[in-house]
Order: sequence, then C-alpha cells, then structure tokens
Amino acid sequence: MSAPQDAGNALSRREVLRLAGGAVGAAGLFAAARSMPPLAKGTRSNLPPLPSLGGVPTLPSQANSPTANTSLGEVVRFRTRPDLAFAAPTLSVDQPGQDSGLILMDTHGGPGGQGPIILDSSGQLVWFNPISANADPAKRAMNLQASEYRGKPVLTWFEGAVVNEHGEGHYVITDSSYSTVMTVEAGNGYVGDLHEFFLTPQGTAYFTAFGLGHGDLRPYGGSANGAYYYGVAQELDVATGKVLFQWRSDQHVSLAESYSTPAQYGKEPWDYFHINCISLDGAGDLLISSRNTWTIYKVSRATGQVIWRMGGKRSDFSFAPGAAYAWQHDTLAQPGGIITVFDNGAGNAVTQKQSRGLVLRPDYSNKTVELVRQYLHPGGALVAKALGSVQLLPNGHAFMGWGNWASFSEFGPSGQALLNGRLAGNTTLSYRAFRSAWAGFPTEPPAVAVAPAGSATTVWVSWNGATDVARWVVLGGADSTHLPALGVAPKAGFETQISVPSRPAYVAVAALDAGGHEIGRSTTVKA
Repeated sequence: MSAPQDAGNALSRREVLRLAGGAVGAAGLFAAARSMPPLAKGTRSNLPPLPSLGGVPTLPSQANSPTANTSLGEVVRFRTRPDLAFAAPTLSVDQPGQDSGLILMDTHGGPGGQGPIILDSSGQLVWFNPISANADPAKRAMNLQASEYRGKPVLTWFEGAVVNEHGEGHYVITDSSYSTVMTVEAGNGYVGDLHEFFLTPQGTAYFTAFGLGHGDLRPYGGSANGAYYYGVAQELDVATGKVLFQWRSDQHVSLAESYSTPAQYGKEPWDYFHINCISLDGAGDLLISSRNTWTIYKVSRATGQVIWRMGGKRSDFSFAPGAAYAWQHDTLAQPGGIITVFDNGAGNAVTQKQSRGLVLRPDYSNKTVELVRQYLHPGGALVAKALGSVQLLPNGHAFMGWGNWASFSEFGPSGQALLNGRLAGNTTLSYRAFRSAWAGFPTEPPAVAVAPAGSATTVWVSWNGATDVARWVVLGGADSTHLPALGVAPKAGFETQISVPSRPAYVAVAALDAGGHEIGRSTTVKA
C-alpha cells in the first residue's frame, strides 16, 4: 500500500485547521464531525388547489403505533407502511429540557427491518429506511449522521456487510428529500468500513478501512506466517474519488501494542488494532482510535507519523484517577483540547463494571490526563462490549449511544439524565446515536389507509421522513374527481389515526405545515 501522500498533494494545514474549527459555534464544546447542519426550507409541491377549509370541522386524531410481540421483542407495525416494521423504541426517562433536534441512529441485528432510523424525543418514528427486512449481516446500515455537502444538508451512513467485526461496503449521501446524492467508495483497493465516515466543508471525506497482512505472529501466540488485520485511515475528494491522505496502522504501530491475541480469533485473522474512530484536532492533525490497543494516536496530517499516544502500553500520558479507558470507541477532539471518549471497558475481556462517557482534559505540556466528567447509564450499570458514542451539544448537554444495547441517553449541563431510551429486542444493536437538527422533505407522497367504522370512517396517514407536517386535511367524496375537505386533524405521531363521521366513497389526505400551506398529498384511495 502507498505511504501517505506529501503535503503538496493534500489540503494545506490552514485549510485543515479551518475544517476542524469552522463548524464549531461559540456555545460549548462541539466537534466539527458531529455538528448540526442548518435546517433546509421545503418547497411547495406542484399540487392542485386545496379545497376551501372555511367552516371545515376539526377531526379527532391520535397516534397509531400498534405493536406485535415476537420472540425477540416488540416490533412497531403501521397500517399505512407495513414495510417499515422495526424494533420498538421505549423511553424510561423523559424530562423537560432536552436539546432541539431529532435522534439519529440505526437498528440492526434484532427483530424487524434493519437500517438507518430517525426518532423524535418521544420515541415516535420520523424516518426509516429498511435496507434489509431481517437480521442479515450481509446487508446493514450503520453510523447515520446529519452533515453538509456543498453547503446543503445531507444524511450519511455506511451500507454493506459486516465481516469479522468490521464493515465491507460503501457510504451513502442523501439530500433532504432522502434521494441519493452520491455513494462513496474507498480508494487504493480498500473497501469502506462501518466504523467512521464524515464529510468536511472542503468536500472531502474521512473514513476507516481494514487491510489483511501476514507476518511472524509467534511472539504473540500465533503462527510463523500468520494473518492479521491492520487499520487504514483515508481521506478522499468526494467528487473525484482521489485519495488525498492514507495511513496504515502496521506501518506505525507495533503488533506488540495490542491487548488482544491471535488465539482469541481462532482461525480468523488477528485483529490486533481495530481502528474505530477518526477525528481532527485543532492543529489539523488526526486522532485515530484503536480499540484493541486501548490507545488514541495523534497522527501528523503532513507526514503520517505518530506524534503521541494516549493510553495503552506505550502511553505518553499518565492518567488521573478515573480518566483511563479500555476498548474505547468514538474518541473525538473537541475545541480547547478536550477529548471525549466512549469508554466501553469491555471487548475481548471485561475490564470494568460499567461503560462510561468521558470528557477528558489532557495537559499536553505535562503529559497528564484529567477526568472532567463521566456519564453513566441512567438505568444502572451497563457494559457495552462494542459500539457506542458520545456527543457534546452546543447548550452543554451530552447525548450518548450505548453501543450494543441499542440504548441512548441525554444528559443536562450538570450531568442529570433528561432522556433515556432503547430499541426493543435482546439482540438489537445500534452503532452510534446522535441528537441532530434535520428537516426532511420526501418526494414520495403521504401514505393512507382507510377502513369503515359503522357509519363513520377511520383514516390512517403517515409520511415517512417528512418533518414539517402540522395538520392533516381529509378529503373525501362520492367520486375520485371531486373531493371536498371533510375536516382537519392535528398530526399525532408517525402514523395519525383520524375519525371521519361519514362514509365517503373515495378519500385522500393533504399535509399542511405550521403556516397552513399544503406541502404534500396522498393518492386517492377507494374507501
């Protein structure tokens, strides 16, 4: 594999510094790779005129989220969109004061469909993209994030197979209508990994990959020509696919630094490093996390050399009580030199009684690390053997994804739990969870279902991914070409159930935003 390209072929140090700091507001600690993009404005669809709403009654409505028990947990099912069945979210703590924004995560491994998912603060579905109808490791989506590409809001995620605890796939970029803008493939013969992908304001992307090497593993309990995985960090230009930077772990990090052994992987290649996070610090260099060496490596953007190690067997830093971590994920450089870490405390072995979210303050002169704050799961001690994330929000809140438990929590400025939830199913997993601003304007129409209810009619309506709906207008009549407004109902949950006190032969439903503008309309269905 090629060595990192020289600075003449890469972004300048000034450009990378601007990348690391430009997306960070003055209100609190917030990493550029986790920033909240501005909300986009929707455009009114080209729809026929809406019938007059003068004197139209208000119809009763309620959230309709029926569930069905399975052997693995509850699955949410919708009358209007049966294809969107997924592991049901539950909230155990819900206090006032949460940050604005929606909850972005993924669901995989458990009951129902698998894919990227967006929820609101009450646990109601906002958007779901089931890329697989079952727990198939050959087709999964992970690491859903809101970002920007060429100045416009986008969603990004990994999509592909999970093989020996890493990903083999590509990255998807969609716009606010959930239409694919671009798919990104790794360069130099590598395949994109699930653990990291983020966009920069310069139109580049950073992500992780894995490679297969061979060597004398006898000093570590392996064979004379044993196979091992090494970690790769890449940056490429999204538009052209040109690789701008590449770093390979076994060219800079000895196999002896690992806390795992070849024997723990049996006949599979030894995953000595397990790269799982990249972030950019204030100097424009990379922080690269290795789960299996328990180390954060500061890597020079210009040369690819390791500048320092934090944690692990060769740490350049000493740790104050409570600041050390093991088997960590999601290590992010924050403004002011702060670093956040999801401290799993478990991996190939369990090293502590519970996983934690850490806010650390390194002293780069004295090479010490102080614990500023730790976040513990509100429901009691929880050990996440894989996955996990920590996000600092602009108002001083913190949002956490608890890894393989498919659980998420929000904490206030003083560390108090504001929200705690999880997806159903003992085998349900979610890689990371974020609180992000997002406005979605799907191109597909709202979905509607209708059933008679005595002398009345029950109407169900949903619109997967639409964030601006405030009210629904039920249209109905004796023929499909003449549909006066029968009533207006407040939106209630993802799927709104509306009671209409009549029996129209045909029904359609129109969506109104908070300003009363029509933004979408369902097809007309025979009732």
